[in-house]
Amino acid sequence: MKLYRAKVPTIARDVIERLVSEGDIEVTERNEAELDIESVLKEYLRLDRELTEQAKDLMEARGLSHGQFTKIKRTLAERRGVGFGEESISWMCNQILETFMQSSFVEEIFSSDSDMRRKMQEVLKHHMMLDEEIDAEVRQRIRNLQEGSANWDIEYAKVREQIRRKRGITERE
Repeated sequence: MKLYRAKVPTIARDVIERLVSEGDIEVTERNEAELDIESVLKEYLRLDRELTEQAKDLMEARGLSHGQFTKIKRTLAERRGVGFGEESISWMCNQILETFMQSSFVEEIFSSDSDMRRKMQEVLKHHMMLDEEIDAEVRQRIRNLQEGSANWDIEYAKVREQIRRKRGITERE
C-alpha cells in the first residue's frame, strides 16, 4: 500500500465527509478541517521520504545489499515512532485524531477514538490499495504475454505508466 501525494486532498475530503455524515464529528469549516488532515498526510509523506533517504545512506555507508533496505527503513521508522507498512495507516489515524483534538475547526467529537480510527482506516486503505488495483488492471491487459519475458516486462512498464497517467498519479509521489 502506498500513499500518493495526488490523492491527499481526496483522502482528506473523504475522511471528513464520512465522519461528518455519520455524526462522528461536527466541523465549523469543512475546508479547513480537510487541510488539517492534509497536513498530517503530507507530514507522513515527508517523513517516509526522509526515512527512505536515511536507509539508502546507511546501506551505502555499510556496503549492504538492496535486500536489506526494508529492514533498515523499518528499524529507522521504529526509532522515530513512525508507522511503517501496515502500521503506517494506524500512525496516520492516530495523528489525525490528535489533530482533531487541537483543531479549532473541529467543533465537537461525538464518537470514540476507536470508532473514528476504524472509519478513517477504511478510507485510507481504499485509497492506498491503488497499486494493487493498477497491477491487476495491467496484468489483465497484457495477459496474452508470457510473464517474466523481456516483452512482458517492457509492456508491463508501458501499460502501468499509461494507467497511472490516466488516473493522475506520477511516479515521484
